[in-house]
Amino acid sequence: MMRRVFIVGTGLIGASIGLALRAAGFDGEIIGTGPTEGTLKLAKDRGAINLWYARDDADAAVAASDVIVLAGPVLSILDWMQRLAPVLGEHQLVTDVGSTKARISELAAKLYNRPGKARFLPGHPMAGKESGGAALAEAGLFQNAMWLFTPAAGVGASELEAEWRAWVAKFGARTMDLDAARHDEICAWVSHLPQMLSTALAALLEETFGGDPVRREEIAAIGGRALRETTRLGASPYSMWRDIALSNTESIAATMHALEQRLAHVRENLRTPELKEEFRLANEFRKRRDP
Repeated sequence: MMRRVFIVGTGLIGASIGLALRAAGFDGEIIGTGPTEGTLKLAKDRGAINLWYARDDADAAVAASDVIVLAGPVLSILDWMQRLAPVLGEHQLVTDVGSTKARISELAAKLYNRPGKARFLPGHPMAGKESGGAALAEAGLFQNAMWLFTPAAGVGASELEAEWRAWVAKFGARTMDLDAARHDEICAWVSHLPQMLSTALAALLEETFGGDPVRREEIAAIGGRALRETTRLGASPYSMWRDIALSNTESIAATMHALEQRLAHVRENLRTPELKEEFRLANEFRKRRDP
């Protein structure tokens, strides 16, 4: 059934989806569009897509596609959902890779999954790199990664949706279905909070030591693996995380407040046995995470 896939946004995730489709044996047409001609040409040169259209010329090709993958930032996904809803039909499937799901699922309930309308399956592959772009895309990006779906309650899966899920499995990804609000709550803890923590620490270090060449050299020489790993996410682009922060503000703020309280607790107990208990709890978490 799935013979033509249209990818909106051929950066790291979008281009990797195209490469993963080819690596998994998909021999249909993969078309792309995006905000810059350079990114689209690079995605085509790398084999992620075999044809591309400028954003303003894409409507006809989208209307003739079976599956449309919205692979941009969250606010861009919301814009494309509104743009495409009037031109798509019930024989088509739209899915996305947005890092937050509540607003996307709410809009999908209004514009899709109704008689005469295209189906919409919200998705989120838990995969990526600190830097983006088609140049870093790879077919194996989703291998062993979790690909989350937040399907609407009471909406049965279509054959095309089942086929898309099967392709995701062929990418080597594991899948899980979640309620959209639960997705955003959990991702705030396991993805968004670590990003904000890494960003804040890297920004603090830069502000404290960045203006002094001698101190920068000292930090570079002394800071080892722990510093590199803790600040690794600090290299992530603001352009992606802006949309995540705007679309999941309450959940992220709640986790950050909890962390602020925990750091205050640790600070107040640097000289008490309570610090040992913090390390015990942390060790228990790591044992369960990496048995």
